Amino acid sequence: MHYLETPPKLIGTKVFSAMPEKFRRKGVATEWADANRPGQPTDSFIEGPAFDAAGHLYVVDIPFGRIFRIAPDGEWSLAIEYQGWPNGLKIAPDGRVLVADYRHGIMEFDVRASAMRPLLTSRNSESFRGCNDLHLAGNGDIYFTDQGQTGLHDPTGRVYRLTTGGRLDCLLDTGISPNGLVLDPSETVLFVAMTRDNAVWRLPFMKDGSVSKVGRFCALFGASGPDGMTMDDAGNLFVAHASLGHVFVFAPNGECIARIKSCMGATTTNVAIGGENHDHLYITESATGSVLVADISGLDKS
Repeated sequence: MHYLETPPKLIGTKVFSAMPEKFRRKGVATEWADANRPGQPTDSFIEGPAFDAAGHLYVVDIPFGRIFRIAPDGEWSLAIEYQGWPNGLKIAPDGRVLVADYRHGIMEFDVRASAMRPLLTSRNSESFRGCNDLHLAGNGDIYFTDQGQTGLHDPTGRVYRLTTGGRLDCLLDTGISPNGLVLDPSETVLFVAMTRDNAVWRLPFMKDGSVSKVGRFCALFGASGPDGMTMDDAGNLFVAHASLGHVFVFAPNGECIARIKSCMGATTTNVAIGGENHDHLYITESATGSVLVADISGLDKS
């Protein structure tokens, strides 16, 4: 039982693995970094952690169009490099690796052939603004965000659902920088991080699959905002904040029950639950090219 007077539990992190120097591209300018990290040295910018069935952790490196595979012992290998900006990544139960590419749209990475293939690159012949992240429903539907450069000045970010039958539904077109997203365990509510609103929105589904009564589930603060998210089986929401160096954990009722503090930089961007018992949280700290890990086995799930 949680009580509002109980302060959030503080959970520490340690470095699971950091990008080896041989893969860092120091002093190399990129168009993505010039637009999104002006004036900041960017030898890499990793996001999108996701585990495959063998326990390998995949991460993307946005500015250099790379996808890496990290072995359970922390060793890095380059899975593919291509002309794109991979921003989010998820792995389906059947092993398909799906990528939200900021430049191209929704892509599929064929691991065996080491090739990228387009899955969805436009809507009604119009290119996307800049796809950011994606989430896979139990039935195979793909939910994804089209963030671009939207914000409070331009609240036109979009949230889409691509059904297994190929139908593309626009669920929301008034997003304030839609970013990470995740369904609740019942798959009746979609949570979306709105980075430049510094909030997480709650999108309940109607019987016809549309959304209504959209509201703010939680409001945050800081120079940036919430980025990637995941949820455990108990419905606790893990929200990575991209400028506060924390992952905040919210109970199903919206109470903040824990904060997980970065032992490296403040740019904590994405999260994935892993470990043999699904009791560890893996976090990308993008500015340092590090993957952090936290033990969440002691998190109160009552």
